[in-house]
Amino acid sequence: MTELVFYEKPGCIGNKQQKAILRKLGISLEVRDILSETWTSDNLRSFFGDKAISAWFNESAPQVKSGEIDIDHLNEAEALRLMVEQPILIKRPLMIYQSLKQSGFTVGPVLDYLGVYLNESQKVESCPMQDEPCETVP
Repeated sequence: MTELVFYEKPGCIGNKQQKAILRKLGISLEVRDILSETWTSDNLRSFFGDKAISAWFNESAPQVKSGEIDIDHLNEAEALRLMVEQPILIKRPLMIYQSLKQSGFTVGPVLDYLGVYLNESQKVESCPMQDEPCETVP
């Protein structure tokens, strides 16, 4: 079976829970660091499909939580530029399986293809450390 490429923020508790779900289902992972990857606007854009620009962002990123970056009023080019410069802003995880890509641990082409269906009691899309900025999470 092809490995699922899973871009995470090392130490992220939410990503740890998401990886555990995938591994329990027998899905093999190639885990990569989303923060140290060299992103371009083009390769990053391919993960977002037809999602609204605001859905591309990690809402727990300090710049978003503080209101420094207003994700509801950015155009595509501005959003991609910010995320290339500051990968902490990218909605995690980013996943690649064969030719499929998606952002976020929610309904999308990768999880759908792999048969990963989350019920509403599984709170694994939002950050379990909502009150802590991303930089301080272990």
